[in-house]
Amino acid sequence: MNQYIRKKILMRLQKHDPQPISELNGTSPFEILIATVLSAQSTDVSVNKVTSRLYPWANTAPTLLEFGIERLKNKIKTLGLYNIKSKNIINICHILLEKHGGDVPNNMEALKSLPGVGRKTASVVLNKAFHQPTIAVDRHVFRVCNRSRFAIGASVREVEKKLLQCVPKIFQMNCHQWFVSHGRYTCLSRKPKCGVCLIEDLCEFTSKY
Repeated sequence: MNQYIRKKILMRLQKHDPQPISELNGTSPFEILIATVLSAQSTDVSVNKVTSRLYPWANTAPTLLEFGIERLKNKIKTLGLYNIKSKNIINICHILLEKHGGDVPNNMEALKSLPGVGRKTASVVLNKAFHQPTIAVDRHVFRVCNRSRFAIGASVREVEKKLLQCVPKIFQMNCHQWFVSHGRYTCLSRKPKCGVCLIEDLCEFTSKY
C-alpha cells in the first residue's frame, strides 16, 4: 500500500470519528494502568464492570494496598487470570510507591518494568493517560493492518514499527483507537463486514465479502 492511500484511510477514519474514546474506563493514569492490566484476555465491558465496583473503594496505590490482595481477588474474580492479575497489581502498587512516589511513570521502559505490563499495555497507558503519540498493536490492530495491507508484519512489534514509520504524526495520537474500533465492529476476525466498511474501496484485502 502506498503512502497516499494510507493517508486517505486515516483521513476517512478521522472524519468518521474525530475524537475517538477508549471503551476502557479510567480517569487517572493509575486507573487507566490498572484497567489495562486487567483487560488482558478479558473484554473491556467485563473490565469496566469490575472497575466500577473496585475504584470507589480503591483507585490509588496506597488504597489498593490497604484494600489487600484477598479483597482484590474477590472484586476481580469474574475476569480471566484473576489470581495472577491480583498479584501483579499489588506488586505494581508496591513498586509505584517505592520507586515513583506513588505516581505512574510516563515512559516506556519504566512502565514495562512493572509486573504484568508489556509493550502493548505500556503503549496504551502512554497514549491514553499521558497523551503521547504511541500506537499500541493488539489483535484488532494487527488484523486490520495485515488484512488491509496498511502495515504488514509477522509480529505485533514489526507492525508497530511500520505504523510509527508510515503514520503521519498528526494521526498517531488516535490511530490505535481507530483501528481497534474498526477491527472490533467492522473488520471482524472470521468474516469482515466488507459491504459496510468505511474504507472498502481503499483496502487491499483480496477476499472481500
